[in-house]
Amino acid sequence: MKILTQWLRAYLPGLASGDKQLAEDLTLRGIAVDGIYPLGEGDGSLYEMDITTNRVDAMNHYGVAREAAAIYGLDLKPLEFALPAAQPAAPPFSVRIEAEDACGRFTARVLRDVTIGESRDWFAGAEVATYFGLLEQKMISNAVDATNFAWLAMGQPAHAFDLDKIEGGIVVRRARKGERLKTLDGVERVLDAEDLVVADHKKALALAGVMGGWDTMITAETKNVLIEAAWFEPMAVRQTARRHGLHTDASHRFERGADFNAAPVASALVSAILLASGGWIEGELVDARVAAFEERTARRRPVALALSEVHRILGATENPVGITAAAAESVLTALGCKLASQRVGASASQPHAAPAAEQTLGPVSWQVTLPSWRLDLEREIDLIEEIARVYGYNRFANTLPAFGEGVKALPWAEKEAAVRSVLRGAGFHEAISSTFCSAAEGAWTAAQPGQVVALGNPLSEEAGVLRPSLVPGMLTMIAGNLNRDVNDVRLFELGTVFSGTAEKVDERPVLAFGAVGSFPDESALHERRAIDFYDLKGAVEQALSRFEARSVYFDRFPAEAGLTPEWLHPYRAARVVAEGVTVGWFGEVHPRLAAERKVAAAAKLKERVLVGELYLDRLYKLPLRSPAAREISRFQPVRRDFSLVLGEGIAWETIDAAMAELQIPELVEWQVREVFREARLGAGEYALLLRTTFQAADRTLREEELADFQRRIVETVGNVGARLRT
Repeated sequence: MKILTQWLRAYLPGLASGDKQLAEDLTLRGIAVDGIYPLGEGDGSLYEMDITTNRVDAMNHYGVAREAAAIYGLDLKPLEFALPAAQPAAPPFSVRIEAEDACGRFTARVLRDVTIGESRDWFAGAEVATYFGLLEQKMISNAVDATNFAWLAMGQPAHAFDLDKIEGGIVVRRARKGERLKTLDGVERVLDAEDLVVADHKKALALAGVMGGWDTMITAETKNVLIEAAWFEPMAVRQTARRHGLHTDASHRFERGADFNAAPVASALVSAILLASGGWIEGELVDARVAAFEERTARRRPVALALSEVHRILGATENPVGITAAAAESVLTALGCKLASQRVGASASQPHAAPAAEQTLGPVSWQVTLPSWRLDLEREIDLIEEIARVYGYNRFANTLPAFGEGVKALPWAEKEAAVRSVLRGAGFHEAISSTFCSAAEGAWTAAQPGQVVALGNPLSEEAGVLRPSLVPGMLTMIAGNLNRDVNDVRLFELGTVFSGTAEKVDERPVLAFGAVGSFPDESALHERRAIDFYDLKGAVEQALSRFEARSVYFDRFPAEAGLTPEWLHPYRAARVVAEGVTVGWFGEVHPRLAAERKVAAAAKLKERVLVGELYLDRLYKLPLRSPAAREISRFQPVRRDFSLVLGEGIAWETIDAAMAELQIPELVEWQVREVFREARLGAGEYALLLRTTFQAADRTLREEELADFQRRIVETVGNVGARLRT
């Protein structure tokens, strides 16, 4: 944004600081001057400014001048424009606001017998030609230039209509679907039923707050003009501008919240410039308002502010006196606030105690009426921030905030760290994905139908809902790695998922993990093998081993039961159950995800991908397993292998549980070494090689002890349906 220091000084006759000092002081107060360009002798400088979107009040010369006046304690020249007396009109010009949800104020003034021509420096305070020349602002005609001058001067967009082309009066309404309007850029636009328009009694005249219409634009033949200045609801202007791919100076300001009370002032400014070339005013200013919007902007409730709270929040200053009541009042008054102060000890007839008596009175508080142009001020803390900003952050003492307690970790922090440590040790890399996903991805991965939380104003169609699962993000990250020729991918993410409705959203922590590619093969040097289901199962077992659970097992449901999550292959997936509660699922990604493109990233995955999800809110209910160190035995371990034949219906979990029930102290380990099937076995049977390890802590085991252990093992596995292979 470009600001002329010559124009600023027209509003601040007493400003003594040079342009460079002014730029530095403004920047320190958050009104950033990015560049200073001298314009020559007597013309001052041009500021290139970066005004944040919440400070639309400072996106004009008068707003920046107001900031300078507050910094230096100067008087700001008021925006007052003398107009000739209006000649009565019978009847008054008709203005009606039908779209009361989108237009809060609309002012209209009729000018007759005007002369349309070049802009000149017509009167003091409206150096149109000079200022526009320094700004390199295109000059069109005195009517159009006057409206441009208004928004450059005070930030209020205005518009001039050719009155003779308006049929009847003005109506601010929603467009009729299919209605057409040719805008000032020469484009004929088909309007949407949600578009906000300024219309007459027969047709649309302009896109409200965005751009005027071609048919009523000011030309050299125009003799009668209608000056419009209004206040439009920001979202209505933003939606209309976006639908038509327009971004104008007017929409830029209306979208960020214009000043509700600026419309009559801007109308007077435009009228004064135009009437300087001739003409007269017909009738008084027509000012239509919507009370609801006025209450929300110009008539907001006062905010209570206490000086003690200012001191508590801001702390000590370099000046021992600190921020006094007078200093706080000076800053807020200069910014446009109106203060009603109350001091303990002051009489009702003298609410404002004299400065000399200030030290003897009690604490100070104010009821602060907020200015209509500062919609970003809402609470006491906002006012305190304004006091600190204008006073100068560089004038506060360097202190550290007081903190009486130590840092407290979250209740689940240790468990989260344990899970993270296990997965990193297993070769997985931690990643972070987006909190949003598409509606299709949400429907496919949600735990329950209809529990996907849609966003009211999504950034895009691909980010339209809060993620009900981490799986879409995990697949996106895996696909991104594969697309960049990273073929061996092992990732995990600790994040939050969401479910419920827009009125009530439930959040819970979840762990997702995914893998694709190959592992180094321990059995063959320099060889690799493809990652399979059991590698992922091993990582899950390692994570669960950090928690105390008497019962942990894996199972699956028949495909026809429909209980397996839709994103998993029904025959290559497993459920994780701990203490009788489902704590997760894992397995191979369902090929339908790629075929039906329900999850966007899945369409890019051309090879088998393994993913899983653990419900940490359930897992964290289990206590962490306390590590127990034991002395390593100095005596020789003994290994014995058992070749067992089992029926296909007997799973390893059955054998494992039976071995655990033996409770032989010297039996320190048992594991599966081989599983194989061959024709010599009976129908429906398979063979399993069970390796056991025996070791005593205080002695070398004798052969008769080992024989007894072997007998007990054979007897135990026999009780569950296994027999020794002969």
